[in-house]
Amino acid sequence: MAQLTMVLLTLASPGPVLWQIGDFSLRWYGVLIGFAVLIGTLISQKLAAKQGINPDLIPDMTLWLVVGAIPMARLYYVAFEWHHRFQYLPLWHIFAVWEGGIAIHGAIIGGTIAGYLFCLQHRISFWQVGDIVMPSLILGQAIGRWGNFFNSEAFGTPTDLPWKLYIPPAQRPPEFMQASFFHPTFLYESLWNLMVFALLLLVWHKFPHRRAGTLVMLYLIGYSLGRFWIEGLRTDSLMFGGIRVAQLVSAVSIVAGMVGLWWLYIRKNNFPDILNNSQQKS
Repeated sequence: MAQLTMVLLTLASPGPVLWQIGDFSLRWYGVLIGFAVLIGTLISQKLAAKQGINPDLIPDMTLWLVVGAIPMARLYYVAFEWHHRFQYLPLWHIFAVWEGGIAIHGAIIGGTIAGYLFCLQHRISFWQVGDIVMPSLILGQAIGRWGNFFNSEAFGTPTDLPWKLYIPPAQRPPEFMQASFFHPTFLYESLWNLMVFALLLLVWHKFPHRRAGTLVMLYLIGYSLGRFWIEGLRTDSLMFGGIRVAQLVSAVSIVAGMVGLWWLYIRKNNFPDILNNSQQKS
């Protein structure tokens, strides 16, 4: 019985490859991201229909978001890892996403730019679309974190807690080579993101007359609160001097989200948008 309990409380990746034939391999991370994009598109279409936005636009927008997010996620990672890793490698490694190394904050920046351009082209409200996308985004992050589990990456410091993650020696940082078990930070963030997902859907359904941009601000606050403390446990943080970049961005996002809610509900103003209010209602 003791042995069974230990197995249930100890996580160990079966490896990053789901299926392989010859030189072709299907990786868990890619499958999870694909699934997240699919389910996120379906959820966003349902929310768009309730918001009065043509749900047929959502698949096209998803393509824009993916095209904007992935390159920026890679460039963001490369920028902060340049002096530690990439300056010693041939330049083509910058584009070798399959080798690992993308950053969610970079993806959010790229996706935001692409989303704004899409809304501008189709003359639809950027903030309404943002509220539609936020539940799908945080759910996708919850799903995508399991890709870190299969890759044995993005884990925390060593731990002897009942819940722990086994990391193979080849994936351990040199300073923790003697440790076997680490904080499963991928799991912490996945569970946190699911709670934020539930919160966003609750607000969506309970407050139908909320101001446009409300869910965007709640996402900034909710996700960033969790990411800030979880990032403090990780061993692979992107650094800017002695500062963890994700914690800095999370702190700024929390403040931005709080200021945004103050602007919407205390000052009772709307955010500047692509369309004015009369156009949004037509």
